[in-house]
Order: sequence, then C-alpha cells, then structure tokens
Amino acid sequence: MDEPITVALAGNPNSGKTTVFNRLTGAHQHVGNYPGVTVEKKEGVCRWYGRTFHVVDLPGTYSLTANSLEELVARNYIIQQRPHVVIDVVDASNLERNLYLASQLIELDVPVIIALNMADLAEAQGKHIDTETLSKLLGVPVVRTVATKAEGMDDLLATAVKVVTEDLRPQVQIHYGRELEPHIEQLTEQVKASGRAGNLNPRWVAVKLLENDKQVLEQVIGDQDNGLLERVLATRIHIEQVVGDDAEIALADRRYGFITGACREAVTTDQDARLDWSDAIDTVVTSRLLGLPIFFLLLWLMFTLVFTLGAPPMEWIQAAFAWLSDQVHTLMPPGPLRSLLADGIIGGVGGVLTFVPNIFLLFMALALLEDSGYMARAAFVIDWVMHKIGLHGKSFIPLLIGFGCTVPAVMATRTLASRRDRIVTMLIAPLMSCGGRLPIYVLLAGAFFAPNVAGHVIFSIYLLGVIMAVIMARIFRSTILAGESEPFVMELPPYRIPTFRGIMVHTWERTWMYIRKAGTIILAFSVLMWFLLSYPKPPAASIQSLSPAEARTAALSYSLAGRMGNFIEPILRPLGFDWKIGVSLIAGFAAKETVVSTLGTLYSIGEESDSSTATLQSTLRRDPVFNPLVAYAMMVFVLLYVPCVAALAVIRQETGSWRWPAFVTFYTCTLAWIASFVVYQGGKLLGWGLY
Repeated sequence: MDEPITVALAGNPNSGKTTVFNRLTGAHQHVGNYPGVTVEKKEGVCRWYGRTFHVVDLPGTYSLTANSLEELVARNYIIQQRPHVVIDVVDASNLERNLYLASQLIELDVPVIIALNMADLAEAQGKHIDTETLSKLLGVPVVRTVATKAEGMDDLLATAVKVVTEDLRPQVQIHYGRELEPHIEQLTEQVKASGRAGNLNPRWVAVKLLENDKQVLEQVIGDQDNGLLERVLATRIHIEQVVGDDAEIALADRRYGFITGACREAVTTDQDARLDWSDAIDTVVTSRLLGLPIFFLLLWLMFTLVFTLGAPPMEWIQAAFAWLSDQVHTLMPPGPLRSLLADGIIGGVGGVLTFVPNIFLLFMALALLEDSGYMARAAFVIDWVMHKIGLHGKSFIPLLIGFGCTVPAVMATRTLASRRDRIVTMLIAPLMSCGGRLPIYVLLAGAFFAPNVAGHVIFSIYLLGVIMAVIMARIFRSTILAGESEPFVMELPPYRIPTFRGIMVHTWERTWMYIRKAGTIILAFSVLMWFLLSYPKPPAASIQSLSPAEARTAALSYSLAGRMGNFIEPILRPLGFDWKIGVSLIAGFAAKETVVSTLGTLYSIGEESDSSTATLQSTLRRDPVFNPLVAYAMMVFVLLYVPCVAALAVIRQETGSWRWPAFVTFYTCTLAWIASFVVYQGGKLLGWGLY
C-alpha cells in the first residue's frame, strides 16, 4: 500500500478551512494540543481511491511572521514536520488579502496547493477568477472549491497526489524590486556560506532575517556570529534610509505588489457587478444608532425562542423519566437499590437530560450567529463599550463564546495579543452564562414565572451577566491589571447563508458534549450526592414519633450532605436560601448542571415514594422556602458564582499559575453573594415576587 500523504491545511480565519477539513475527514478526526503549547491541534484521516491522507488542520493565521503563538505553531509544523503538501485555503471573495499567506508559503519553497474556496460567493459578487492564469502567475496549482457544497474536494485530493508524486515545488520566486533584491541575494549567499540554514530555503532565511524574525535570528545566528548579524543590521539600516520604510514593511509592500499584479491579470469583474450586500447590511447592524439595539434584540429573541420552543419536548422528556421512575418503584421492592436508581440516577441524570432541547436550541442559535458572520459584527458593535472598560471588541468574541461554554471561551483568549487583555478577559468570561447554567434558569423560571414571562426573566439574567462583566473588567483594568489598551484590528467576514449540514454539525457537537457530561460527570456526582443525602441514617428512636414527612426531612438533615448544608446555611440565609439550596450550589462546583441533578436527587429522596410522577418544578413550587424572589436570587447566584472545575483548570493552564483560578473562585463567590443579597433583600423591601 502507498505511504499515507500528510496534508497540512493552512488559511486565514473565516476562509472556510475548517469546513474543508470536515469535508475531507468527516467523523475520522480527533482533537488535541500541539506539544508544549495550548494551541489546539486537529487531525483526521481521509481515504480516496485507495490513497490514505493524514490531514492536519493548522491554526488559522494571516501570515507566517510568527508574531502570535498560532502563527509560530503553524510555521514550525510546516518547517519541522515537513508535510508532503500544504493546502492553503483562501477566501476567493477576498482574494488579495488571503493570498498574503500564500505568498509566504511560496517563499518557504514547500509543496503548495491553493484551494480557491467560496468561489460561489466571489462569482455572486461578479468576480471571475481564471484559475489557470492565477496558477501560472503564482507558480503553484490552484483548485476551485466550495467546501459548504462539497465542490472541488476530489480535484483537491487528485492535485495533492500529483504534487506529491511529481514533487512539485513553487515555480515562481517573488521579486522584491531593484532596491531590495541585490541585498536579499547578497544576504542569501552569506546565509549559505554560514552553513546555519539547515534544511531551510536560504533565500527565505535571508528575508526573515531582514524582517527581524526573532526565532530565525536565534536559530541561524545564535551565539556564533560570523559577521552575519552585522550584515543584517547594516542592510536593514540601508533599506530604511533608501526606501523610507522599515525593512519588514518594505518587504510586505512588495509581497502585496506581487499579489495585486497577479489578481489584476487573473480576476475580472462584471461592469454591472451587483451591490455588495454585506456592506449594505453592515451600515445598519454595525451603526452607532441601531447596532446595540439589534444586538440585544437578537439575544432576547434567542432566549425567548429557546424557552418557548424547548418547552414541549422538555415536557415529553420529563414524562418519559417520570414513567421510568414509576416503573422502578413498581417493579422493585423498597430499599437502597431502588432509591439509588429512582432517586439518585433517574432523579439526578434525568433532571439534567430533561433540558437537552433547550441546550440544543441555544447552541443552534449560536451556530447561526457564528456561521452567518454576525458574531464578528457583534464585537464591533460592542467595541466602544469595551474601550470604556480598557479592552476592545476582539475581547468580546471569547465572551460571546462563553454563552456556550466557559472552557472554549477561556481558550479563545489566545487570539488577544496582550497578556493583560487575555487575563482580564479570562477573569470576566465566567460571568457570561454558559450552557450548563441554562437548565437551572429554565427549571426555576418555568416553576415560578408565567410562560409568557419566563423567557424575559432568563434574558434578564444573561443581560445581567454582560453588565457585571463590563463592571468587573473596568475594576480590574483600573486596579490589579491597569495599563494601556491595545488597538482593535479585526476583519469582518462576508455574510453567508449558513448550511443546514454546518449548523447541525456545530449544534450536535456541542449538544453531545452536554449529553456526554450527563452520562459521566453528572452520573457520578448524582450517585455521590445520593449517597451523601442518604447516609448516615438517623437513629430510629429519634424519628419514630415524627410524621412521615417530618421523618424524611430529619433524615435528610442528618445525612452528610445535610450537615454540610446546615453548616453553610447561616451564610446563605440572608439570600433567602436554605440548606437544600446550599447543597445544590456546592455540587455546582463540579459542573453547573449538577445543581439541577442534586435538586432532583434531593427532592426525590424527600418526597413520598408514590409521588415520583411529579416534576421537579412542581415539587419546588410546593417547598415553602421557594417563591419567585428566591428563585430569581438563586439564578443570580448561579450566574455569578465560581465556574466549573474544568474552567478553573483551563484558566490555570492558560495563565500558568494557580493564583488566577484561586482569585476567580474568591471574587466570583463574593460577587454572587453580594448581588443575590441585594436582589433578595431589595425585593423583600419592595414586596416583589413573594407569592
């Protein structure tokens, strides 16, 4: 059998690179991290006409200059791992900007194929790209693709086989003009003579030295300077004096000149090219007047629809688990095993799985916003607010991701250039309501607020999270992380009509993570909480004179979990919470969904055995501790208090210190207590929501 072909997928963010990766590899992929760094590494396998391809999805980058960790990782992989071929996925509708990365790959003299992706969007804008001419001008194969429709994938793989079989390298060398070329040639010869270039292209090394690339300087020159460093410095000074620009800027200008010339020859535009609808829509959705109202309207619609459309299937799942619990009570004799199955597992895990429809709808809405191109616009809309707190719009992207899950939100801070900005964004990311908190909101809002109000209540919680994030960021930027904010530079990808397949893939991936968590972490915690709520049993003599209801309450209070809850109850009483709520909040340290599973287990154990058909919501309504005000105060507390242990572990990983996770734990719990105290005590004074 032929040796597998290693394919590295490179490309700008929003070029459709990940869609190409998914099309090629399908379900045969896995995710990890590159050795020694926190950058995500996606790999997959593709089989085509008897050939096997090992496909590596490199981090999205705009260049190989190695200014960011992603650029450094992508470049090092190409240089050190030497894939058989690099496929550069470019956005055909933004060709000139995307080809800058291609020009650097050509300079690197590695086998390159350009995937002219989103060709249909370019054609819809009246642009016609002659792929043969473009291929000839760039000196590398060019393949037309539309990854969202699976067009061009076979051509891409066939071209990869040809490039590898014939060992095709770039046939064109970028010429930097009469002012720069002589210096590059002289420096290239000196690099060759030094013998320090290794397996790298000496001309590429010379260009990188002129660009003051720190990694190349360390690798090629190091501590054994033989006049090369002196020559590099002298050449840089000469270029700046003659050209009037820093050498790095001058070289970049010449690359863009090469790209512009190629595009003028290969691209034609219809005289009657249709209106750029992306720009037309942006004049409305990113305007100072309408941008923020539209953003908050979309959020309100999202949470209202999540609650409204999710209610019927949620009731069906509730009924299914209630029936299952009834069967356990009917078929099994009373005892610890029946209690474990019915109260611990079904009451706990079932309580969490009940909210899968809401989670599915939330992730679907987020996928629609992301895939349509609106998410980047939201960052621009909120940019002026972020500047007021010492950050910028790009920091809001991780926060928006936090609506799905805090873990990827923290990881998304890697795109920020400033370490100070990264840490501030990590500190406030937990204040954005993740998907794990949504079941708690739906449970409490559905139990204590009318159906036509519940969606608004949930939206107000999400809005409160955004407001608190803004306030805390301003405090952090003025105190422990003071400093100048970085300038905001970010592209706006064109609007696209999301594909059904793309939406479903993104939605299912995230929903499956939630379901998998219910079958692992939450299942384990449900069993643990059942044990803690069931043992030790109180002495029979102490409860024999009590009524059945009083005996069950006494047994719960006597259990290990009950003792923990009673220990912290004095701290929670000013918030309107009792020890039962306290136990569920402690469980939420593991994962926020376990708040619901713990309440399900706790109230299942505390109810009569023949009342298993009662939903958790109806059971909570019967508890005299709860009322609308307490429910809302509890939602506020859940919103603001410590994120799950997985998020804390990622913060530790990204910051390299336990100091920041410890600080997040302390400040979020303190903030949650203060905010819930204000809500509950203020509401009591005003007589709100007590009945």
